Amino acid sequence: MGGSEQVAVGIIGASGYGGVQLVRLLLDHPLVKISYLGGESSAGKSFTEIYPHLQLGWNLNIEPIDIEEIGKRCQAVFLSLPNGLACDLAPKLLDMGCKVLDLSADYRLTNLDTYRTWYGKDRQDVDAIGKAVYGLPELYRGNIARSNLIGCPGCYPTASLLALAPLLKQGLIDEETAIIDAKSGTSGGGRQAKTNLLLAEADNSLGAYGVTHHRHTPEIEQVCTELAGNEVTVQFTPHLIPMVRGILATVYANLRDPGLVTEDLITIYTAFYRSSKFVKILPSGIYPQTKWACGTNLCYIGIEVDPRTQRVIVMSAIDNLIKGQAGQAIQCLNLMMGWEETLGLPQLSFYP
Repeated sequence: MGGSEQVAVGIIGASGYGGVQLVRLLLDHPLVKISYLGGESSAGKSFTEIYPHLQLGWNLNIEPIDIEEIGKRCQAVFLSLPNGLACDLAPKLLDMGCKVLDLSADYRLTNLDTYRTWYGKDRQDVDAIGKAVYGLPELYRGNIARSNLIGCPGCYPTASLLALAPLLKQGLIDEETAIIDAKSGTSGGGRQAKTNLLLAEADNSLGAYGVTHHRHTPEIEQVCTELAGNEVTVQFTPHLIPMVRGILATVYANLRDPGLVTEDLITIYTAFYRSSKFVKILPSGIYPQTKWACGTNLCYIGIEVDPRTQRVIVMSAIDNLIKGQAGQAIQCLNLMMGWEETLGLPQLSFYP
């Protein structure tokens, strides 16, 4: 779908961090008009009552979730809801002719048994799962453009998979040696009150969580397996770091060819992402910082080969709320609508 007429979109789950990022970005999108904000817990409140700083001469009330009304008013719908809710809404929205972009985990995994194991919910929406496309544009750009249902990736998988994809696709590493060490700011935990995210708990501290059982693990392994052409198991350990936004994923793996040097890998990555305007491959000796990506839809990747250990180390930095969530969803919408992929998405950070 092309053209310059504004497309009416809805955001369900508009009061959370994902929702407010979507609102902020979509208000600047030249081809989009926000026509519906939905949510049960905040229904009846105006959006600026929840976020008073967004005084832009624009305001909508958050409405109860009404599928019929959403279908009448919206051509595309973002579902920014907790895991396990989107799968009850998406099939109905698709039947009403809406394009659906799910920011939860409900349409990321292709295997229902895997979803049930990791998320604990029985589902019947087999047809919808079969239609869903994993929303990482740098890997699935063509499929996204042809789809009406996108399972937008998690923030950790986005950073991790962009770091790993060229290595797996080109068969450059022993897959079983892949280790992902990732650190995220506290906004990744959402806007709900949680003890571990209190300032007194998280500040001046750094700790791992979800060790060996974080829910993003099967999502990362699913895509890695597809890229490599054989089953891949990765070691993934996330950490909470005392800052608001940003993810740094550091990936380690053994190289199959001990003759490869850093410049070789930089050349390979640059070629792999030559059509991906949001991925920035850094020169040798320069390593990414989360602040560089803050407020943007960019992913910065730094690469180093250690000749002593014959390992490659790839560092990937993103803003977890933009490239890791709302911005990437809008990037997918642009592809679905036949628009320029970068439309309405920031590429310059606020620095320092």
